[in-house]
Amino acid sequence: MIDIVLRDADPVLVDRIKRVAEARGWSLPMAMQYLLEQGLHVYEGDGSVRLDLSEADVLQAAIAALEQVPSDPGYAAIGRVTPAARD
Repeated sequence: MIDIVLRDADPVLVDRIKRVAEARGWSLPMAMQYLLEQGLHVYEGDGSVRLDLSEADVLQAAIAALEQVPSDPGYAAIGRVTPAARD
């Protein structure tokens, strides 16, 4: 494996990397490797973001909960389309 060395890195960038590593429980080398891999996927691929299974489950649950909001003339109508009348 190749050692990763950041020279003259912006302190804000270094702090962001450290925060990601701490939040995920990763070592700095592991965080750097993962962040580089994910960044490459974005630039080499179609640019779409992929969720891991737990994130996808949480998003699906949130969408399902929002779909259960009862109709009202206020917030529940945001983003909803009224069906067109049929002749």
